[in-house]
Amino acid sequence: MNFEELGIKRQFLNALEDMGITTPTEIQEKSIPRVRSGQDLIGIAQTGTGKTAAYVLPVLGHLRYAQDNAPRCLILVPTKELVIQVSDHTRRMANYTDLRVVSLYGGIGPKAQMAEVEAGCDIIVATPGRFMEIYLKGSIVVKKLKYLVLDEADRMMDMGFMPQLRQILEVIPRKRQNLLFSATFPPRVEKLSEEFLLWPQRVEVTPESTPVETVEQVFYRVPNFRTKLNLLTQLLEDFEEFKRVIIFSRTKDYAENISRYLDRLDLGEVRVIHSNKGQNSRLNAMDDFRTGDVRILVSTDVSARGIDIPEVSHVINFSVPRDYLDYVHRIGRTGRAFKAGKAITFVDPAETYHLKKIEGIIRMQVPSVELPENLEVLETTKQEKQEQAREIDHQKRKEDPNYKGAFHDKKRKPKPGNSKFNSGRSKRRRR
Repeated sequence: MNFEELGIKRQFLNALEDMGITTPTEIQEKSIPRVRSGQDLIGIAQTGTGKTAAYVLPVLGHLRYAQDNAPRCLILVPTKELVIQVSDHTRRMANYTDLRVVSLYGGIGPKAQMAEVEAGCDIIVATPGRFMEIYLKGSIVVKKLKYLVLDEADRMMDMGFMPQLRQILEVIPRKRQNLLFSATFPPRVEKLSEEFLLWPQRVEVTPESTPVETVEQVFYRVPNFRTKLNLLTQLLEDFEEFKRVIIFSRTKDYAENISRYLDRLDLGEVRVIHSNKGQNSRLNAMDDFRTGDVRILVSTDVSARGIDIPEVSHVINFSVPRDYLDYVHRIGRTGRAFKAGKAITFVDPAETYHLKKIEGIIRMQVPSVELPENLEVLETTKQEKQEQAREIDHQKRKEDPNYKGAFHDKKRKPKPGNSKFNSGRSKRRRR
């Protein structure tokens, strides 16, 4: 099936051709006809499968051209990076129309965004918090809204946006078409869908939490942090294979340390993004990575869903995520738009437990590969050994509440030479 058979108009077909998109994905094939027919819809699909076009194209077809100043479609996403990404895709797909798209997000003053909304728009792409902030200032007229889209709904729930979403649902018109798209469908998202969707159709193109088929997955067993750095260096020295790489770490400190370490080596431009980085810094790093000026991007999970760059050759999980669904979102940064990609995970002894849990969620076993023969494997420091042992203890106790473990606190018996023991004995003698 092609886009023309799905009922997409010529001006949008031209825009898709400009973007290099010729064949609809499965989620697009199944969603576009239902959205065009006016049905409320729940769309479940992995990251990188074209969910944005699945709802944007039919909505653009309904809107057709600019009309009045009040917005007619509201698209809500959880982060600034996603606002910019979805807005960019929407503008490019609406390139041959006069439809106006406005982006609303935090991190900057609201005045310029308020002026843009007041000047007139057809589609608003926003984070829930910034939308409500500008609405309460009186700059957004909602009475013409006909379409509400919640994209990355599972991430919105993870980030605690439910109160803002409920506020928005109270102020926008009840008569509208509602679309909810998500990579996963946990109970919290199901509850949200019940609150605002009316007899929705559900489209699920693959089992929930299944990685994209175009991503090859492997993992290395690595004893410690320093050996992980050595392995990372050795892999990145292969410029031919590792063309554009995203490295995910579990914490901001790890991300900074990895970035500083790679900066000292001659491995190409490196940038780091995490929640402590300013909005402009994060956006500039993303833009430079997108254009190819930056070869290596080090990130925490804050950006696991905000990066839509088809040319990412590899994702390297320097540490295994503790939120297991984040693994699916991380590796979904490669293998996008029908292109092949590879995801490599470094697993230390304390992370084996988490990898097994991930394999259960994605319903497949990730193949293990041997460490390179010439890799320098360093000894694990005493502190890191203790940290790993405590983590393993915690995991075993989680599985078996009766497990005491190596770090079980036993009551210490006083020794005969102990001062407290002696003082107690002397008191008994005096009695």
